Amino acid sequence: MAMTVFMLAAALGMGAVGGLPLGDPDKSHQAETVVAIDVLLHPDATMLAAAAAANLSLRQDYPAGFALDTLHTPHVSMIQRFVRRTDLEKLKKSLEKVFAAHDVTKLKLRAVGYYSLPVGELGLAGIVVEPTAELRELQAQIIAAVEPFAVKGTDAAFVPSPDGSVTAPSIVEYVNTYVPQRSGKNFNPHVTVGLGNTPFVKQMIAAPFATFDFKVKGASLFHLGNYGTAAVELWPKSPSELEKSKK
Repeated sequence: MAMTVFMLAAALGMGAVGGLPLGDPDKSHQAETVVAIDVLLHPDATMLAAAAAANLSLRQDYPAGFALDTLHTPHVSMIQRFVRRTDLEKLKKSLEKVFAAHDVTKLKLRAVGYYSLPVGELGLAGIVVEPTAELRELQAQIIAAVEPFAVKGTDAAFVPSPDGSVTAPSIVEYVNTYVPQRSGKNFNPHVTVGLGNTPFVKQMIAAPFATFDFKVKGASLFHLGNYGTAAVELWPKSPSELEKSKK
């Protein structure tokens, strides 16, 4: 089955990492280059439609907010961490083993409401996904694969924003502390849908929410942009590729 969600496969080895392109031949910089990464799940069309509708409402309230596009790919984060650039290939191999054992396309998930993360005077809103036992177990396996490579990072590890804005300190801290603050019993799976003024975002959260079910179309490793957005795909795994890796 063609994977329409993996639109950035051509960007492999070409995204900016800590201000340097992934393919930079200058070996003197590579050992110190750190990348902000996200191991994530791609939701199906049902969730994408809900995320797009919420994003439109948020941008009507706060026009300066970001749209959901190729630099802001809707997704369910399983872990966000900082890793060294030189460890990316080893990390990919570890992830291949995890996803060879877990067919993510069989996951059945449910959206249950909205939540927000304060970013200055704004709210970064997301659609909350019910954390099932299966999803928690998958996260635990992903954490085990990623943590041997985890290091501390700064705003230099994110994909630079097109407008030149600096990555918010709260986002840097979010990634640095993802394990343990947002893992295990604290796991809060969600799909980030945009930025809004805090009063408007609070209204979204307080309003009745029509729960809905959705599925997963695949998994990826992404280089993070500002606000924890999935900006550049580093390692795509379609269901067909996952099946091949089992053989």
